[in-house]
Amino acid sequence: MQYSAKLLMMEFIYSHSLSTILILLSLAAASIAIFEMKEDRARHISLGASILVLLITLKQYFGLFNPENTNPQLAESYHWLGPINFSIAVDGLSFSMVLLTAILLPCVIIASKPIAQKRQPRLYYSLILILSLAVMGVFMAKDMFLFFLSWELELIPMYFLIAIWGSKNRNYASMKFLLYTFAAGIALLLGLFWLLTATGFSSFDMVEISKLTSTLSDGTQMGIFLLFATCFLIKLPSIPFHTWLPDAHVEAPTPVSMLLAGILLKMGCYGLIRFGLDFFPAVIIKLAPALAILGAVNIIYAAYTALIQTDLKKVIAYSSISHMGFILLGLASLNTAGYSGAVFQMFSHGLISAALFMIVGMLYERTHTREIEELGGLAKVMPTTFYLFVLAAMANLALPGLSGFVGESLIFYGVFSADSPASGFDPVKISAAVAALGVILTAAYMLWVNQRVFYGEIKDKWLKLTDARGSELTVLGVLLGLSIVYGLFPSFINNIYEAQLDTLAYFSSKFVIS
Repeated sequence: MQYSAKLLMMEFIYSHSLSTILILLSLAAASIAIFEMKEDRARHISLGASILVLLITLKQYFGLFNPENTNPQLAESYHWLGPINFSIAVDGLSFSMVLLTAILLPCVIIASKPIAQKRQPRLYYSLILILSLAVMGVFMAKDMFLFFLSWELELIPMYFLIAIWGSKNRNYASMKFLLYTFAAGIALLLGLFWLLTATGFSSFDMVEISKLTSTLSDGTQMGIFLLFATCFLIKLPSIPFHTWLPDAHVEAPTPVSMLLAGILLKMGCYGLIRFGLDFFPAVIIKLAPALAILGAVNIIYAAYTALIQTDLKKVIAYSSISHMGFILLGLASLNTAGYSGAVFQMFSHGLISAALFMIVGMLYERTHTREIEELGGLAKVMPTTFYLFVLAAMANLALPGLSGFVGESLIFYGVFSADSPASGFDPVKISAAVAALGVILTAAYMLWVNQRVFYGEIKDKWLKLTDARGSELTVLGVLLGLSIVYGLFPSFINNIYEAQLDTLAYFSSKFVIS
C-alpha cells in the first residue's frame, strides 16, 4: 500500500507542471497544518512544505526555466468556468518574483516560532501558507480572473495575521490595511471589466488580451491603465496612498512584516511593470515624466520621514516606501537598463528589508521596546547582531559589492543614458537628479540608527541581553548572504529577466501617443 501511494504521488507529479505543484503544495500544507492536533507538528509541516517549495523553484531555476525564451514557460491550463481557465505560467519577470517568494517563505516560518507559539500556532502557519499561495498565484496567473482572485485572496490572511498576532493597535492597523487594499481591489476590478468589455470578452487569457490593447483608442488605454495604476500604487505603496504601510508594519509581528516588505509590496511593482509594459506601453511612454516625478517624491519624502522617526520599526517602514520609488524611476527610463534595475531592486529590497525587520524584531523581543532613545550601547552585549545590522544597513544604503548597489546604479544608468527630448528639458532626468539625494538621506538615517542603537553607553537593564540565536543566524545568514552573492554576481538574477525586458523595451519604443 505504501508502494502504491508512492506510485500515485509520482504519477501526480509527472502529470502536472511544477508550477501547479507549487500552488497545490502550499494549499495542502495549509489544510493539514490547521487540522493537525499537535501544534509543534503544524510548524514542522509548514516548514517542510516551504522547503519543498524552495527546492522545486530551484529545480526550475537551474534546470527547467530558459531565460532566453521570452514567452511564458512551464505553463499549465485547466478549464474552469466558461471562458475562465486555471492558467498559470512563468516568464522572466514573474519567475524572479516566484524565486524571491520561495526564498523568503522558509525564512519567515523559521522566524515565526516566538510569535506563533503564543497564540493559535496552527491557524498562524496555515495563514502564512495561504498568503504565499495567493502571492504565487498573482505572479504566475495567465488568466485575468485568476490574477484578480489571487490578488484579492492575499487580503484575507494578511488581515487576520495583523488583527490576531499584532501589537496593541492591531485592530486599527488591520482595518486600515483592509480598507486601502479593498479600495485597490475595486480599482483593479473596474479596470478589468473595462478592459474585457473594450476587447470584447473574447478571452480571459492575459497574453491574448495584451495583443488587443493596442487596437483600443488612446483615451480608453489611458483610462484603463489609470485604474490599474491606482490599484498598484496603493499596494506599492506610493505617496499619497502610503499611510497604511507604517501602521501595518508597526503593529504586525516581525515575520509578517518580513513578508509584507519582502514580497507583498512587490505585487504592486509587478503589476505596474506587467500591465504597463505588456498591455499599455504607449501609455507608459506618455506617463514616464509623471512616474519619474512620483518616484522622486517617494524617495525623498519617505527618506526624510525615516530620518525623523523615533520608532525603530517605522524607520525601516519608511525606508521601504523610499526604496519603492526607485522602481517608479526605473519604469520611467523606458529602456532595458532602467527596467532591469527596477526588477533587480524589487528582488534585492525583498532580501534586505526582510533582514532589517528580522533584526528589529530580535531587538524588540529582548528589550520590549522599539523607541530608539531607550536603546544604546547594544553592541557590547549583542556583537553578532550589531555586525549583521551593519551589513544590512550597508546593503540598504547601496554600498558597492552588495545587492542594493546593483539595482539603484542600473536605474540611474538607465535614466541618464536615455535619449532626451528635442526641447532639452527632460523631467525624467531632473527627477533622477533630485532622487539621488535620497541615497544621501538613506545613508544618514541608517547610520544614525546604527549609532543610537549600538554605540554609546549601555543601560544597566540591557546588560543581560542575549545575542542572536541559531535560528536567527540561519535566517539572517540566508538573506544577507544572498545580498552579498547577488551584489558580487548580479547576473545570477539579472539573466532571468533581461532578455524579456529587452524585448519589451524594443516593442514599447515603437509606440507613441500623440
